Amino acid sequence: MSKLSLGNRLVLNRRQALAGLGALTGVAAFGLAGCSDEEAPAPEGSSAGSTTDEESEGAQIDAAAYDELVASGPVADAAAIEASEWATKIKEAGTLRVGGVQTSMLFCLMNEKDNKVRGFDAGLFQMLANYILGDPDAYELTQVTSDTRESVLTNDQVDAVFATYSITDERKEIISFAGPYYTTQQGILVMADNADINGVDDLAGKNVAAQSGSTGPSVLEEYAPEAKVQEFTTDEEARTALEQGRVDAYVIDATMQMGAMTRNPGKYRLAGEEFGPVDPYGIGLPHDSDGVAFVNEFLTTIEEDGTWSELWQVCIGDRAEIEEAPEPPAIGA
Repeated sequence: MSKLSLGNRLVLNRRQALAGLGALTGVAAFGLAGCSDEEAPAPEGSSAGSTTDEESEGAQIDAAAYDELVASGPVADAAAIEASEWATKIKEAGTLRVGGVQTSMLFCLMNEKDNKVRGFDAGLFQMLANYILGDPDAYELTQVTSDTRESVLTNDQVDAVFATYSITDERKEIISFAGPYYTTQQGILVMADNADINGVDDLAGKNVAAQSGSTGPSVLEEYAPEAKVQEFTTDEEARTALEQGRVDAYVIDATMQMGAMTRNPGKYRLAGEEFGPVDPYGIGLPHDSDGVAFVNEFLTTIEEDGTWSELWQVCIGDRAEIEEAPEPPAIGA
């Protein structure tokens, strides 16, 4: 497996990895700011590398179920591929070039024991590789950060970017998005034995942690103006305050909250529904590419046949002890 010399950019050819050409060294996690725009490398505050011995077995993904689901995904017919210049290019190359991360526990995490990445984003791009090429391992993964997601597309280094990538009007001037394939809002984290807080209305008069520099404080000001907000520099500091009883609840992106729940099964719970502005995640594609229509058709297919919900349950729901998958977002919305 090759390690490129351009900063943090690492390329993983999954088929080479399966042939035993060496293990990938864990990449240092990047800083968090409580929204996907800033936290693309690790939306739920995960540390570098794969799951560790210190993590509960409950935090680990069911690899067998995941691999079986990804391998059973749909395959596009030849006519659909031929109708798309973007898909035809990938078909002729024999590889889907993906920009993504490998340190995000729920969305794309490298397992150094078998050199595989698994997670919600990983499952989608592996199924997209299968959809186009008939092989879920027919992809190359290039490490991206929040600062390089546009450039790898504009420089034709990748065909698509899967990295908890928020759809914004500013970005759409440079690249195009398929999707959205996932949405998140603010989530309320409380200790598992807290029976007093069951939604945003219950935050009135409570001490509530938020991460400075995140969208949390401003959202709380609008949706829970009577909450006593305490800002902390990091996700870890906020959760420590929650565990020590210095705050009653902690508000930040639900993706981060579910990551904390996954790493600590039974310790926390999400109190009530997500709230605040919707943050849609999209699949980054070259600007004005006909790949948008092609990938949207792929997403529509896996939403309608239930594969999207099954993937969410394996990657997130089962690990965060959430029994029911959410409704997938409307494609193209």
